[in-house]
Amino acid sequence: MSSESLASALARVGSAVELLRNLAFPPSTFPVQPEFTNWRTESRSWLETCALLDQSHHMTDLFVEGPDALRLFSDLAVNSFAAFGPGKAKQFVAVAPDGHLIGDAILFHLEEDSFDLVGHPMVIDWVTFHLERGGYQATAVRDDNSIVRQSGPPKLYRYELQGPTAAAIVEQATGAPAPEVKFFNMTAFTIAGKQVRGLRHGMAGQPGFELFGPWADGEAVLTALLEAGADHGLVRVGAKGYSTTNLGSGWVPAPLPAIFGDDPLLAEYREWLPLSKVGSIGGSLDSADVADWYLTPHDIGYGKTVKFDHDFVGREALERMAQTAPPRTKVTLVWNADDVTGAVGSSYRPGPGAKYIEMPKARYATHHEDQVLEDGKPVGISLDCGYLASEREMVSLATIDTSLSEPGTEVTVVWGERPVSAKPAVEEHEQVEIRAVVAPCPYDARDTYRAR
Repeated sequence: MSSESLASALARVGSAVELLRNLAFPPSTFPVQPEFTNWRTESRSWLETCALLDQSHHMTDLFVEGPDALRLFSDLAVNSFAAFGPGKAKQFVAVAPDGHLIGDAILFHLEEDSFDLVGHPMVIDWVTFHLERGGYQATAVRDDNSIVRQSGPPKLYRYELQGPTAAAIVEQATGAPAPEVKFFNMTAFTIAGKQVRGLRHGMAGQPGFELFGPWADGEAVLTALLEAGADHGLVRVGAKGYSTTNLGSGWVPAPLPAIFGDDPLLAEYREWLPLSKVGSIGGSLDSADVADWYLTPHDIGYGKTVKFDHDFVGREALERMAQTAPPRTKVTLVWNADDVTGAVGSSYRPGPGAKYIEMPKARYATHHEDQVLEDGKPVGISLDCGYLASEREMVSLATIDTSLSEPGTEVTVVWGERPVSAKPAVEEHEQVEIRAVVAPCPYDARDTYRAR
């Protein structure tokens, strides 16, 4: 890959929007087996019995150790660290100086002065940059995902057990009662004679544990879980089914990092960041200003995470935002079935037709944002979109004007690009409008609002 910096690429192209819209970088993928049976059955398992999802390969780990490690994270996160100690984890949320999102990840506090930050590369890069420039007494070891890693397996295996029978499987695999552990706290298990760390976690509204340990122990632990799970409906879930888990839980996986502003810190970051670490933008959102793709913590439900009990990058901007009600709210949009099937059906008629709708995840760029309209006027952004097999519905996560967030409100999603970009995943097509109905987010906690 080219070692050209983002700053150099911007100077060459002259426009952040043009650069990102035409990058040949795909959406994030899960480098594990696509299906073990079929993704429709697999994606119902975390609601009906229990899903086993292999998370060992698709996220990046940043292991940070040293007396200043906690200060590094506190300096960059909107979160409070007042009660954060070993054996706990939290969703780490970072913003730019103007208060817009850089990204989020899960921060594990492993031991005193020892942490593991797990997530997409966007926020990992941001933390690494600050560690290198900030004079912190800490060191970091990065373990990239299995697409990027040049050799060898991951340092850790990571298995997600989620669903109504997860506790029963843990009890059978360990031979002991499932421990009482608070949400996002860790415990220890012995499985197949191996010491296993377990994070009490919930995904798609269901209980469970995230189990992890040294890679060398992973196969033995997996075998024991599969044997125990045979009595409790355990289903191995491949990459396709796994990709839809966030749609029910409401997690927005890849907001565009707000790194293109005029702040000197961001200019320095763009010089440091290789273009190869930057993702593409896609969707019907159309603006010459890249800032129109930015999101705030409030836009996607992180407002309660923001705490002003410490200094951090972006604090002043978020304090100003906190003085007024958030203009947008995160919702789920349930797409109209007739409009979706009409768009899909255009592939079987003389073209060009609608942009192809991939199943079960329909995004076609790293950072996917589509316009949401109400009576023809822009009222928000549709973000991650895909098919929920348990509901037989196409849905998307979105942030829309708060005045329109009442469940049952009818809006329109504009699907497809105009003009068509140079991204390899984008064929010649026509934009189409797809009706949608606002529903709660997370969608698991809703009454059902079907698109009419």
